[in-house]
Amino acid sequence: MKELASDSGGNASGPGSPSLLPQARLVTIGEEDTGQRIDNFLLRMLKGVPKSHVYRVLRSGEVRVNRGRIDQTYRLVQGDIVRLPPVRLPQREEKSVPAAEFKVLLEDEHLLVIDKPAGVAVHGGSGVSFGVIEQLRASRPQAKFLELVHRLDRETSGILVLAKKRSALTNMHEQMREGSTDKRYLVLVQGDWRNARQHVRLSLHKYTGADGERRVRVQADGQVSHTVFSLLRKYGPFALLEAELKTGRTHQIRVHLASSGFPILGDDKYGDFALNKSLQKAGGPQAALKRMFLHAHQLTFVHPASGDPVTLNAPLPAECLRFIESLEKGQARAPGAPVGPSPVKK
Repeated sequence: MKELASDSGGNASGPGSPSLLPQARLVTIGEEDTGQRIDNFLLRMLKGVPKSHVYRVLRSGEVRVNRGRIDQTYRLVQGDIVRLPPVRLPQREEKSVPAAEFKVLLEDEHLLVIDKPAGVAVHGGSGVSFGVIEQLRASRPQAKFLELVHRLDRETSGILVLAKKRSALTNMHEQMREGSTDKRYLVLVQGDWRNARQHVRLSLHKYTGADGERRVRVQADGQVSHTVFSLLRKYGPFALLEAELKTGRTHQIRVHLASSGFPILGDDKYGDFALNKSLQKAGGPQAALKRMFLHAHQLTFVHPASGDPVTLNAPLPAECLRFIESLEKGQARAPGAPVGPSPVKK
């Protein structure tokens, strides 16, 4: 994207008052913005402007593409010249975002795939000042385009994909919509899991709780949701499962398991709160567990540029490994303990 020219004008706003984008700007669309809807492009370019106002200037014809009027569904083409009208921007206190890097699993000119640690949000909002995307943008100021392809819950660790080109973003979204990606998680649950492989199909409904937190429940008229669980190993009252997502709904794995009677260890929204509290303290051979045991450990997709299949793996974090190893040690001491190698690779 390149800014070509602008009309002359001054900014008369003072400290604490709304700032004025005082003049129309002409922006040439580059490859990274090709295919994006004009309304989404404007929302990104005019950050801080109320969405209602953005759509109002669109309807009024103040936004032009190649000197012509367009509607909100128009998709940008490389080389388009977009006229951005003068708008007032609300004065916002600038908050510094600390630059950060994360363990990189794959990086090229199209994609950046990282191993996200637990406890880090993927983006700011809902009481969180910043997340992975803001920190990566701060650490890579030269990046012209960097967007999340998908999301992980704050307390979930593992594989997170970001796009470095809009073409890669749209391609990855298309793969996910078509169900051609293969996302798998490692999860430790409480309960006597019996089946080697089990399909859970429970429709999910999103709502906001009394505390203002986003939550999900099983509801007949909710979104169709499907997870396949495979039993990897049992540790007394706990079971290690691999979860294979067939759909990608908010909190899908967590709610599917909790509603089936197998809460995830450490889940502070849908789990067994008394158990979680006891797990935070080490006892005997058992190590402490102070996080939710849910980890995105494997992802398979088709590379958006080369067309080659790609499979990425992220090993279990150290705190999860320590807990599993402590369960193995305790189980080895118990009479009649099952034998065989652990399925978890270090």
